[in-house]
Amino acid sequence: MILACAWVTFASLNQGCENIKLNIMKTTIFLGIALFFAAATTTSCKKDYVCECSKTYTGGSGSVTSDYSTYTYNENRKRAEDRCNDNAETGSDIFGDYSINCQIQ
Repeated sequence: MILACAWVTFASLNQGCENIKLNIMKTTIFLGIALFFAAATTTSCKKDYVCECSKTYTGGSGSVTSDYSTYTYNENRKRAEDRCNDNAETGSDIFGDYSINCQIQ
């Protein structure tokens, strides 16, 4: 009878150890997946984005648009768009009123 109790106790202890190992393994896998997704979502994809600007003159006879400048930014898309939009402006010179419009291509 004592031997049977010892066996039941050992078997339940062994089962408890298996549950602990399984929980540790599940936790490790979960943390690994969570770290992978955290790294994947916070990493910015830097690549070359080309910003093309055109200059449009407006006057009494209509408007004339021409290519003005091209910039290349090695940034993530959001930052490249912000830097490209910073090049836009309006003003006037000896040829008349103008506006410079820029877009990522």
